[in-house]
Amino acid sequence: MANLLEVRDLRVSFGAHRAVRGIDLDIAEGETLALVGESGCGKSATALSLMRLVPEPGRVTGSVRFDGRDVLALSPREMRDVRGRDISMIFQEPMTSLNPVLTVGAQIVETLRRHEALSKPAAMKRAVELLDLVRIPEPHRRVFDYPHELSGGQRQRVMIAMAVACRPRLLIADEPTTALDVTIQARILELLAELRRDLSMSLLLITHDLGVVAEHADRVAVMLAGEKVEEAPVRQLFERPRHAYTRGLLGASLNVATELHYRDWKLPEIRHVQGADDKPAFNVTPLAPVSAPETRFDNDAPLLSVQHLTVDYVHRHGRGALRAVDDVSFDIARGETVGLVGESGCGKSTLSKAILRLVPASGGAIRLRGVDLAPLSERALRPLRAQVQMVFQDPYASLNPRRRVGDILDTVMIVNGIADARERRRRASAMLDRVGLPSAALDRYPHEFSGGQRQRIGIARALVLEPALLICDEPVSALDVSIQAQILNLLVELKRDLGLAYLFISHDLSVVRYIADRVHVMHGGRIVESGDHREIWRAPKHAYTRTLLEAIPGKRFDAQAA
Repeated sequence: MANLLEVRDLRVSFGAHRAVRGIDLDIAEGETLALVGESGCGKSATALSLMRLVPEPGRVTGSVRFDGRDVLALSPREMRDVRGRDISMIFQEPMTSLNPVLTVGAQIVETLRRHEALSKPAAMKRAVELLDLVRIPEPHRRVFDYPHELSGGQRQRVMIAMAVACRPRLLIADEPTTALDVTIQARILELLAELRRDLSMSLLLITHDLGVVAEHADRVAVMLAGEKVEEAPVRQLFERPRHAYTRGLLGASLNVATELHYRDWKLPEIRHVQGADDKPAFNVTPLAPVSAPETRFDNDAPLLSVQHLTVDYVHRHGRGALRAVDDVSFDIARGETVGLVGESGCGKSTLSKAILRLVPASGGAIRLRGVDLAPLSERALRPLRAQVQMVFQDPYASLNPRRRVGDILDTVMIVNGIADARERRRRASAMLDRVGLPSAALDRYPHEFSGGQRQRIGIARALVLEPALLICDEPVSALDVSIQAQILNLLVELKRDLGLAYLFISHDLSVVRYIADRVHVMHGGRIVESGDHREIWRAPKHAYTRTLLEAIPGKRFDAQAA
């Protein structure tokens, strides 16, 4: 099979920083090549260089030959003709990639008329057909919607419609399903596979999700610190990985792991260290058995008891109400982790906000150590707030970029009545040490830390008040698999050492399977199934639970195969 794309000695640099260090890649006609690695390894810089979209002052050298033409040698006008028509790209975050002030139809029409001789009515008709192709319901109506009027999965489908509008021969998909629910992710990936077959496209799939790679790629190239360290057919790479870094990624990935649980196993971790001659270096800790006795939880006197909770959102102008949480009841024992899973919009986040009293309950009880929080005034509630804290999904957005870490932690303690400045400093320093950060971090700003370090700061902020219950709302969904493993191991250690209980909210069932003692499945505002960490995976009773489990990518491969 002939190569459609040939990349030789590709290098991308930004001043002294070398983002890509001389890699070679080939993609055959009709083939899917997956490019995997952690954030900062050079995946996206590689993709942008193929499209000639590397921003200034970036410098690209080497050879990128597409169908025999050197892309790097084309004039700007020639390259504009190539983009969208011959090579197209789906970006990671559709909300920032789509123009918020134009309808989705207008944006598709713009792409079509740039490359094809179509009248505006003909282009609009084709836009409706493309929305139908990517299975957006009522495409003749949704073509006039703005991006904010669509769900995350629908926005990603619009991006795909724009990318395939002119039937490109090569489609670059940069993290196309990151942060999407598992069922929506499965539909998007199935759609890409169908379009690849129907349009005879080649696909460069960039992702850190090895389960996605296992299901959808033909070959895999693994990147580390700007270098390609391994390349192989997908089955060979999963069953016989040669490079230690690849083995580390597979070991840390819960998407393809089987039967792992925190009570029995500590996850492998990849720790990056400074190598000689500016070469990437790392240490990989192995999957380690845990020799702790089986934990028994006392649910006769639960730490938190939610009983028949309902939450309604009143529509604007008083026209009825939406029931977001519908008659939900569950308990969390001291020292227990309860997992809460379900798709976006099912009511998970609203439930967590109601427990924190950030949204009012319409009915039911929220008992913390026997005290019902629901009817309390804000003044009566204030001394109890320290007992329940939250870790948020996005470690970038949840920390104030203009304040030093010490100030962020200090403010939390001041608001909660800790008046002694020396005591606050002692607590802050001790908590940073507990989450694996040096006390010098107190005087630095959030942007000076990696994503994993920022999430550790978020955990420290939640724990500095010494709560009994931590609500973790998608705490690892934005992190690479190796950083995810570090954070999950940290949460397990903190739970054991501090006697914490967790409500762990996630759409990633593989993560919940590892971290939770019991699991509740939420759908349409209700809990439709509950079970312990074993039975709900082995014998799901509800059809919706079975649908979620079937959508998990990478089930065909075992991360322990080597």
